[in-house]
Amino acid sequence: MNSTSSSDSNGPKTFSVNFNQDASSLQVGCRNGYRLYELSSVDSLELVYSNGAEDSNLVERLFCSSLVAVVSLTSPRKLKVCHFKKGTEICNYSYSNTILSVKLNRSRLIVCLEESLYIHDIRNMGVLHTIRDTPPNPSGLCALSINHENCYVAYPGSSSIGEVQVFDAVNLHAKTMIHAHDSTLAALTFSSSGTRIATASEKGTVIRVFSVVDASKLYEFRRGMKRCVAISCLAFSLCGQFLSCSSNTETVHIFKLEDPHNSPRRSVEESSWMGYLTNYLPTQVTDVFTQGRAFATAYLPFCGVKNAIAIATIQHQLRLLVATESGVLYIYNIDPNEPGDAVLYKEHRLDAVPENFDKTDKGRSSSPQNIEGILGSYAGIVKGNPPGQMSGTESDKLREMAAAAESPPKGAFQFTDDQEYPPLTQISD
Repeated sequence: MNSTSSSDSNGPKTFSVNFNQDASSLQVGCRNGYRLYELSSVDSLELVYSNGAEDSNLVERLFCSSLVAVVSLTSPRKLKVCHFKKGTEICNYSYSNTILSVKLNRSRLIVCLEESLYIHDIRNMGVLHTIRDTPPNPSGLCALSINHENCYVAYPGSSSIGEVQVFDAVNLHAKTMIHAHDSTLAALTFSSSGTRIATASEKGTVIRVFSVVDASKLYEFRRGMKRCVAISCLAFSLCGQFLSCSSNTETVHIFKLEDPHNSPRRSVEESSWMGYLTNYLPTQVTDVFTQGRAFATAYLPFCGVKNAIAIATIQHQLRLLVATESGVLYIYNIDPNEPGDAVLYKEHRLDAVPENFDKTDKGRSSSPQNIEGILGSYAGIVKGNPPGQMSGTESDKLREMAAAAESPPKGAFQFTDDQEYPPLTQISD
């Protein structure tokens, strides 16, 4: 829902905005803390937690649980994992470089640095594996499947062309390499099943969807002909039938993933003189004619501001959600059966805590209490390091933990109960 490029060309950043894995929650980070909103209604936003204690650059919530991973502006190398309902800090890790992105699902936590990725076990926060010496990835472009049965991580496989490296985060080995584009990658995201991956390049004109199983190209969509478009975000709907794309322009494109042979528009084209001509035109030209066009388009009242998007069913209606770094959430209605323009239904400001927010019922507004003396930094405790210091990942003990761990979701922690914490596992050397 949040596989975005952090290109500066998309405008100044005031807020960090991000949807959770199933677009049921919105996370907003800023210089005076972060806030979590439930998205169960389109007419009002339900603020479930507000932390005004420290600046927040990255905020990732595990579905609608109490588990939140936070990276601050003042400590960009430190990751804090908190249980916000209890107001406690479960653990923290310090890394050798700036944390550029963090991804969560019910079995893994991924931390992306410019030239490495760390794979943590969500059950005990231990480091299972480190992918080192990745191609330079200054924007922290990374995607994690939300499906724990197809638990894959994707990241750029090259810094010069649009190659996607897909890594199995459960069995800890490379899955496949996909040559997606001739130019550098700008965005990528998995479908909810984890079996498909959508990609866009820095050119921003073509969106492609590939099979994760065999790296075959399944769909190809044309976003537009305009050059120098910076893609902000790609997002599948949970049903996998729709794919949305936003950029630094004022339009958000929504594509429908249907069988080309069942598409009425394609059938007309194939039976027309255009379909006849494609048999004789060069491949580069026929590719343009055969690429799918947007099923629906949403027009934003701005351009040049980076945003995060999601497609979700809220109150029995398919909606397009657009959260901007200027602090506004736009909600559009989508008719899944009729192509055309998406209709703006509602907009919400994200820059203030409602006066009627009940902190006692919804969450604590104070900063998380540090309980590292009890839970500490898990990998650090394993290595005997001081709390908060990152341990190495080559430890034989950690490898034994990874090998002995049951495959998710067996024993996986859902963090739906206030009393539920990851177990602390101490292993003596």
